[in-house]
Amino acid sequence: MFKFSTVLLIITATSTALMAGLFYAWSCSVTIGIARLPDSAYLAAMQVMNRAILNGFFLSLFMGTLILLPVCTYMHYQQPLSGAFWCLLIATFAYGIGVFGVTMVGNVPMNDALDVFNIQAASAQELAAQRLRFEGPWNSLNLVRAICGTIAVIFVIIACILTNKNK
Repeated sequence: MFKFSTVLLIITATSTALMAGLFYAWSCSVTIGIARLPDSAYLAAMQVMNRAILNGFFLSLFMGTLILLPVCTYMHYQQPLSGAFWCLLIATFAYGIGVFGVTMVGNVPMNDALDVFNIQAASAQELAAQRLRFEGPWNSLNLVRAICGTIAVIFVIIACILTNKNK
């Protein structure tokens, strides 16, 4: 039977991987696909997707991972400090700053600004300007989230291996 700390580490690895996968999928498929749309369709699609992602499934995993990583890190704190502890600490910072922090400081304010933009009332020039303000910066921030999420996953996996190796 698995110990509670092992089960929690497996859940944490899974949630971290799902979040990294979400941002990766956006970077390598969704944003590439919608980049081919005209300005009004692109902006409308981003408005709809940014509203749709604010659901219980996403929010529980997004916030849950932010809680699970430091809890797992704490559970692996021991003297002397183990490799698993250091890996989980790195994963916690990578996710906390590079995924959660970037989302809250960068992507969410951009999403909020786009949400109140009236596409129907905008001229072609206003649509082009809004897209220019949004698309490149938002995609760059999402790439940061994908990379940091992937780094977090790698370090959680290493922690899993190290934890298993020490048994």
